[in-house]
Amino acid sequence: MNEPFYLSDEQRMIRDLARKLGRERVAPNAARYDEAEQYPEDSIAALIDAGLYGIWVPEAYGGSAMGALALALVCEEIAAACASTGTQYLDQALGGIPIVLASSEEQKKRFLPALASGEQLCAFSLSEPAAGSDAAGLRTSAVRRGDHYVLNGSKQWCTNGDHADVITVFATLDASKGARGITAFLVETDTPGFSVGKKEKKLGIRASPTVALHFSDCAVPAANRLGAEGEGFKLAMRTLDVTRPATGALGLGIAQAALDAAVGYAKERQQFGKPIGAFQGIQFMLADMAMAVHAARLMIHHCARQLDAGITGNTYEASMAKCFAADTAMKVATDAVQIFGGYGYTREFPVERYMRDAKIMQIYEGTNQIQRVVIAKELMA
Repeated sequence: MNEPFYLSDEQRMIRDLARKLGRERVAPNAARYDEAEQYPEDSIAALIDAGLYGIWVPEAYGGSAMGALALALVCEEIAAACASTGTQYLDQALGGIPIVLASSEEQKKRFLPALASGEQLCAFSLSEPAAGSDAAGLRTSAVRRGDHYVLNGSKQWCTNGDHADVITVFATLDASKGARGITAFLVETDTPGFSVGKKEKKLGIRASPTVALHFSDCAVPAANRLGAEGEGFKLAMRTLDVTRPATGALGLGIAQAALDAAVGYAKERQQFGKPIGAFQGIQFMLADMAMAVHAARLMIHHCARQLDAGITGNTYEASMAKCFAADTAMKVATDAVQIFGGYGYTREFPVERYMRDAKIMQIYEGTNQIQRVVIAKELMA
């Protein structure tokens, strides 16, 4: 892998730490957790112990405030070892960044230190059974009653919802207002009326739990509202703009791992008296895979550096980076399986897991079709 010349010493340090942890503490567990569809507890503990959970949290609240590029670097390395663990890792930031963006000082002091240390886990809940790409069409309701809001409804596709201590939940005060009726709340999971529903059995990232959430007269203190009433949808979109480079980096990690595996196998596998990597058909596949991985990395790092430079409104670049990296993950992982041939289709080698894990990258955090809608809208503006 080419070394990006623009990384600071601190960024190289955090990347190298994540790479070491990924290879030594995360990758050895990946197949076992995937097979069992079990939460990757040992892998998560290793990341928490190393202090990686606080890199997106401001220093005033116990974090190291290393920025969007550092978060993307860590996500790539962890996903290269285990995409399930990478998804779990990023979900802490996805659920917590709304607190950084929109909470009061009191809320920051109350929630962020425990999230930075990993003492508490966080999740993000926007989607519903009938509101996926049309996130503004959500129906979970919130009604103000004195010093509480009472939530009723159901959520879908919540990563880590069954392990989180606090979840950033989006509900509507007035469904007729669409996006302008949505408000964000910090729901602590020991709140009466909150319950975890069905855990999905998935094609990929099987060690990352995805669950439904249910709210039945769930009384959330008004002090747990994030931002003003009606500002929840904007907050969700702002959050996704921040996390999209890191989401793309998860796909990039899968793609890099698949490329590395394919190159290694092409050097070793003998057919017709020579390594299969000596054949031009395989060489061209590997060259195309390498070009796509390199381009995805540059796109991700570009939009992450924009965020670190304080450039807001980079939806165009963030959507392109996420979309391209996710498509690259799927293509490169599929080609890696092809290069491995019949062995690639077995669980003896990790490329079949890379291919299964890659598919979700084109779906979650905004489908790649939605990303293309966003990109085209920005072009036409």
